[in-house]
Amino acid sequence: MVVNSPRFPVFDLVKGKQYYFRVRSVNKYGVSDPSEPSTPISLGKPQGVPAPPHSVMAVRDTDTSVLLQWQEPKDKTGILGYYLYYSEAGKQNWKTVNNKPFTKNRFTVHGLKTWREYVFRVKSVSWAGNSSYSDESQPIVVKSAIYVPSAPSAIALLLCTGSEMVLGWRAPSSDGGNPVRGYYLDQKEKGMEIWREVNVKPVKERQFKVCNLTSGHFYQFRVFAANMVGVGKPSEASEAFLCEKWTMPEPGCPYDLEIREVRNGSLVLLWAAPLYQGRSPVTGYLLEISQGDQSDNWTALNEKTISDTHYKVSGLQVGETYRLRVLAVNEAGVGCASLPSEPVMAQTQPGTKNIEIGVDDDGFIFLGYEAVEMNDESKFLWSKNYTDPVGAERVRAETKKNRSVLTFTDPSEEDLGLYTVNMSDNPQLSSSYDFTYLFMTYCLPKSAFNFCLAVIALKSGWQVEVSEKGSVRLWLQTETLSNAAELRLIFNDREISSTPHRKINFDKAKGLVEILFDELSQEDEGSYTAQLRDGRAKNQFTLVFVDKSKSFSYKSCPYAALSASPLKIQSTGEGFKLYCSLKYYTSVLKTSWYFKEKRIDQEARTKPGSSMQKVWIEIFNPTENDKGKYMLEMFDGNETHKRFLDLSGQGAFYIKCQQSYFCLFISDRAKVTKGLPDVVAIMEGKSLCLTCFVDGEPAPEISWLRNDREIFSQDHFTITKEPKRSSITINNVNMEDSGKYSIFVQNKYGSETVNVTVSVYKHGEKPPANAVEMV
Repeated sequence: MVVNSPRFPVFDLVKGKQYYFRVRSVNKYGVSDPSEPSTPISLGKPQGVPAPPHSVMAVRDTDTSVLLQWQEPKDKTGILGYYLYYSEAGKQNWKTVNNKPFTKNRFTVHGLKTWREYVFRVKSVSWAGNSSYSDESQPIVVKSAIYVPSAPSAIALLLCTGSEMVLGWRAPSSDGGNPVRGYYLDQKEKGMEIWREVNVKPVKERQFKVCNLTSGHFYQFRVFAANMVGVGKPSEASEAFLCEKWTMPEPGCPYDLEIREVRNGSLVLLWAAPLYQGRSPVTGYLLEISQGDQSDNWTALNEKTISDTHYKVSGLQVGETYRLRVLAVNEAGVGCASLPSEPVMAQTQPGTKNIEIGVDDDGFIFLGYEAVEMNDESKFLWSKNYTDPVGAERVRAETKKNRSVLTFTDPSEEDLGLYTVNMSDNPQLSSSYDFTYLFMTYCLPKSAFNFCLAVIALKSGWQVEVSEKGSVRLWLQTETLSNAAELRLIFNDREISSTPHRKINFDKAKGLVEILFDELSQEDEGSYTAQLRDGRAKNQFTLVFVDKSKSFSYKSCPYAALSASPLKIQSTGEGFKLYCSLKYYTSVLKTSWYFKEKRIDQEARTKPGSSMQKVWIEIFNPTENDKGKYMLEMFDGNETHKRFLDLSGQGAFYIKCQQSYFCLFISDRAKVTKGLPDVVAIMEGKSLCLTCFVDGEPAPEISWLRNDREIFSQDHFTITKEPKRSSITINNVNMEDSGKYSIFVQNKYGSETVNVTVSVYKHGEKPPANAVEMV
């Protein structure tokens, strides 16, 4: 019988008899000689499917692979091998690993994604079929396996008393995938062969005092690093240090150099002060730099000493490698140089993150930082000015997955400063942010979202005007921009500029962007996007030309709902109005009003409405039943944003009955009622007094500012504050007193800032024509 497969079932055999089989090959030229006969075969018990494997375990291997192990079934009769399967944890999206049965019980699964979490299962394979699936393995995150750390390096002598030596050293370049948990030291005298251990218990710091040494003898040292896996290889032996009490007048060498915030052309260097001060205290530090991995050509970075133990090095060549070292200075002179830092390339690494600042939904300022990658024991280390701890009583730190957020619960001047963050197991993954007085005291209350999100505010979205002659004007207007502002106009993903057919104008002082067409053609249909940047602030606005009928629409600014103010209340002749002010065009927002979590549908006693800058609802003939919690819900196409106002609390409002007519009263927000013209002029040498009347319940807090920085009473400025009035007197005015002055008032219901420009002119000159002259 001719068959086309190397397998063939044979039927009608008799149980108890033995059979032999042989096979011939056939092609177009004929039939081959027969094969050797098989061994004797008799009918046996039918074979069933095998049992599944068990105890499937996945072990970390590399960033893209996992070593899979399992226990074979107790009865392995007839098993030809195993099929392997994997899925991302929680998704049940199983995929086959191997196409042919694998005969062993250890297999490396390749092609996985780094930092993804996977589960695995296995089947047994026999001639009778496949087993059921094994139980799933425990989930495992794909990342490199853990090894012992590499060797420390750069052992330095930091202090010697004649019988004790304090040593420091550089951390290993690799921690083996697990944080270093301690260090061990060995020592020997110069010329001796045998090393003697110094410490039995590991030391956590990269600094150690070796005791019971003999003055006048030379000693060498080596250091081992250890993690949870074990102890790594030793460092190279240090040079031979003479045990002799230090008496030189200059300071010893700084130590513990660390590189942070490596970016294109810049980095930050940190170091520890020398343990030996010399005969007088250290007064500052000098830095030197060398280009290349091993060059001994050192160049001074700073002419004047710096007092901090950190320094931002700028002006480096992108992609070039550098080493740095530090020297301490006291009254006696310049001390010895520190050991050089490890070579570092002045280039931003892919995935590098910076600290971001913003305001959360509850109105709190926060700093956020996202790590590129994390180990199980990685931690975010926040500090001020690189060294000072961040007080837990001032901030709330929260870490979710690979992101850490530092939230200021009650920001004040105490919180100002340079905030830094780095990863515990990789200090080079780091960033910093300077939290300034200007941001906290002025920009935040006035326009938190514009500043924090670095958004250019929109006054009027894209508008379309068609003249009687058929010419078309597309335009939008933002807040006033500086001379440094930049505009990019994108049409259908391509940047455009002025042409005879299409003229583009950009008036920075007015924040006006316009495109002028003689007439529109089919080629002009599409998407127009204005991308604006002014310093740190930026935004973009898009207009979509739909068809020749001149029907236009545009995409909402992503911060439209975010710009919405808290809900406010206003009395009307027929009841009261709840409203929310917005800074951006709102026609695409879907708004709904709720009272006590129940949607308010338009009825005889309610009337919702909206404009380009405001959303409101009016309540007519209010009663006691109208007390409660109101909510405005805004849907911008992607997210829902909410604003609340509770009209049930005491002190916020009350309703008074007067001949069955209900009037609403509320406590006032802080505001300036009168005072301060736009511009005042004062002759040099005179005194200027500015007075404002304020109102609000409770009585507002009052601050005076000059060029956006708060002014405090001193010889040159005299400030008086009363519940309803405040004044500032500038004594003996000089030309440097010209500028913008502001009064800022605030209570729990709101705030207001009023500005005045002070122009100082010299004797014999005329004051500005638009100014109010003060005598």
